[in-house]
Amino acid sequence: MALNFIKRITHIRDILNSLIAQRNIEKGLQVAQFLSQHLHSNPKYVNNKRLNKYEHQVFSQNGEDGIIREILIRIGSTNKYFVEFGVTDGLESNTLNLLYKQWQGLWIEGSAEDTKKINQTFSDFIKDGKLLAKNEFITAGNIETIFKSANVPAEPDLLSIDIDYNTYHVWEAITLYRPRVVIVEYNSNFSPDTHFVVRYNASRMFDGTSYFGASLLALEQLGKTKGYNLVGCNFTGTNAFFVREDLTGDLFEAPFTAEHHYEPNRDFLYYVNGHRRGHRPD
Repeated sequence: MALNFIKRITHIRDILNSLIAQRNIEKGLQVAQFLSQHLHSNPKYVNNKRLNKYEHQVFSQNGEDGIIREILIRIGSTNKYFVEFGVTDGLESNTLNLLYKQWQGLWIEGSAEDTKKINQTFSDFIKDGKLLAKNEFITAGNIETIFKSANVPAEPDLLSIDIDYNTYHVWEAITLYRPRVVIVEYNSNFSPDTHFVVRYNASRMFDGTSYFGASLLALEQLGKTKGYNLVGCNFTGTNAFFVREDLTGDLFEAPFTAEHHYEPNRDFLYYVNGHRRGHRPD
């Protein structure tokens, strides 16, 4: 009797796995169809200077990997050093793909559990000195101290900021370091004519509501004060890409404004990756 019960459970599990796989296939087809119609066949994105047509997903949540690659093709790289914070376990990040391209860098994560996973999963990169993972709760007051303790170069090639709540204030506080490229999560719930920034609270975290971070206009204006141009946003309306003014030239589509580069919230897309993300050290 116990054997029959186990067989039934196994059968039910197999059916559920089959249904999940079918659902993922259908979701992937829907995403591909939407992207084909609204992105790749959309005249808005035809200009080669616009970044969206280069979107591609390796480890990034959406098409950020492709945009990063295209930006670096245009402006080149120097020290091949990155900093990213808010990486959770690291498997869905904007910079993991760079590690496979012989970059090195710093990950900062506020969760001790996720930092432990990073140290286990990426022990090979860490052992080789390519990756340093620090468990720190980031604030505007401590971010540069963390950078200094990790020996971050004054001009790293790339900085990616994804801490949801105090994003604007933390980027504003970074003054001693001048990354060549900055990726910042923006709150796409607000239209590009709205200046919105949450009130700074060093201990507050994202609560799952629309009250977080800053609007694209607020980040565009902050970027200008720091010497950066807004050169694009990814199609899902998640991340904004900034390039330092001295590197921008005529390589990107102008004007470098929120009005021109804003992408609305398209969370329903979340690019479907055919394989579960993973990395296993030898």
